[in-house]
Amino acid sequence: MQDEYRTVARAGVHETEVNRSRFLCALAPAATEREARDFIARVRKEHADATHNCFAYVIGADAAVQKASDDGEPGGTAGAPMLQMLLRRDMRYVVAVVTRYYGGVKLGAGGLIRAYGGSVGEALDTLGSLTRRRFRLATVTVDHQRAGKIQNDLRSTGRQVRDVRYGEAVTIEIGLPDTEVEPFRVWLADATAGTAGLELGGEVYGDV
Repeated sequence: MQDEYRTVARAGVHETEVNRSRFLCALAPAATEREARDFIARVRKEHADATHNCFAYVIGADAAVQKASDDGEPGGTAGAPMLQMLLRRDMRYVVAVVTRYYGGVKLGAGGLIRAYGGSVGEALDTLGSLTRRRFRLATVTVDHQRAGKIQNDLRSTGRQVRDVRYGEAVTIEIGLPDTEVEPFRVWLADATAGTAGLELGGEVYGDV
């Protein structure tokens, strides 16, 4: 698994105009290829009267799935430059749809490539990106007396507290980079006089 990846911070639309043609770039995070395709379908339905609805998406922290479509524009002038812009910016788990409303002026192949790629780049600049890092899930079990201080210490040191459950004991789920598992085990034993339990789970990606 990749240690980290970047994705778009939020879904949104950014509009640009090139020689009277309107280019609307809709960007969204997409956890799966199905989510990406559903997003594309929604944008196409919303802009069914547009001249073109071209798309590109990258799924997987290692960019394993890459797809693009020119949707009627000359081959390689729309989907490919959109995809290249996403990859150049190291974006993952993201889908982009650029909707074009033709303004009556032909742009030529070079103009189209710049317009479609540039539309995605400007949308990324506007909406922003975030980095997600790989974490090991870890469950801390501690008595009620020590739970409050442990939670405060975890948050003050920037640990990612994902869930807290109260029962006979308090169960705190956190995310730890692999390199921090053993130092954390030592810290926890010291902070709780060896009374806390630590159980490691699977791996997930979380916001940095």
